[in-house]
Amino acid sequence: MKKDTIILGIETSCDETAVAIVKNGNEILSNVVSSQIESHKRFGGVVPEIASRHHVEQMTMVLEEAFNTAELSWDSIDAVTVTEGPGLVGALLIGVNTAKALAFAKQKPLVGVHHIAGHIYANRLETEFKFPLLALIVSGGHTELVLMRDHGNYEVIGQTRDDAAGEAYDKVARMLKMPYPGGPHIDRLAAEGEETITFPRAWLEDGSYDFSFSGLKSSVINKIHNAEQRGEVLKKEDIAASFQASVIEVLTKKTLRAAKEYNVKQVIVAGGVAANKGLRARLQEEFDEIDVPLLIPPLHLCTDNAAMIAAAGTIAYEQGKRSGLDLNANSSLPLR
Repeated sequence: MKKDTIILGIETSCDETAVAIVKNGNEILSNVVSSQIESHKRFGGVVPEIASRHHVEQMTMVLEEAFNTAELSWDSIDAVTVTEGPGLVGALLIGVNTAKALAFAKQKPLVGVHHIAGHIYANRLETEFKFPLLALIVSGGHTELVLMRDHGNYEVIGQTRDDAAGEAYDKVARMLKMPYPGGPHIDRLAAEGEETITFPRAWLEDGSYDFSFSGLKSSVINKIHNAEQRGEVLKKEDIAASFQASVIEVLTKKTLRAAKEYNVKQVIVAGGVAANKGLRARLQEEFDEIDVPLLIPPLHLCTDNAAMIAAAGTIAYEQGKRSGLDLNANSSLPLR
């Protein structure tokens, strides 16, 4: 009988200090997240120095709570996995150095994990993967289409050329004087409004799976400024609905086209914007029509957490991947 694999995961790529313990890559024994949203809200976005300081303050308590919740000791842990990138370099360093210190002190293998791989594997905490599969990653820093032919095999077939979708959401929310993070507020307003404004859709070259949301963001900002100069009152709900319609149409159509072209058996949605109700509903509707299973993690696994890092790290560990104690944070680490 195969021995259970129990992995500790650490995630500090942005403004969540997170530690989790996961069994066999798909069973969460503990998943503790300390959020910093309230600390950054007054600044309208994440302040890197403050994020790093909070990670230092919270790490020991979050680590202890993860072990207490799982009711395990270090004797049960097979490996320490940690987000090595991409992300805010100062924040990443806290997690990486914590993981290295723990791996050295407890004599456990160390495995560095790509943040986006973690978001993808958040879905495996709910459902087993069937290959080939297509992953749509949508977050504050990333918008990518990734083809996977097997576990740990990543082929980026499309990515953002400028602003990520989540970044555009936050910037538009700021223009509408809504608090950080802006995505949930835009999503809520969009459900109350109507698409009365036609904002651009950036399809790029024929056949391209890349994304671009900078032009859309600028178009929304210009529309708001021009209306203000003319004394015209635009309904926030309609701006949100029109903006969101543009984002969702591009994301959905490109994902649908890629799924058909590569004849995938599953489509996965991952990242913070995967929590967007409008996007979830539209994708579900489209993929129900072509009978391709769509996997979207529950809301608590869409945002940054350490269970997803441990899940992706389990695959890397079982494939024999190891990191040395010279592991360093890499803010622009490529997915491969």
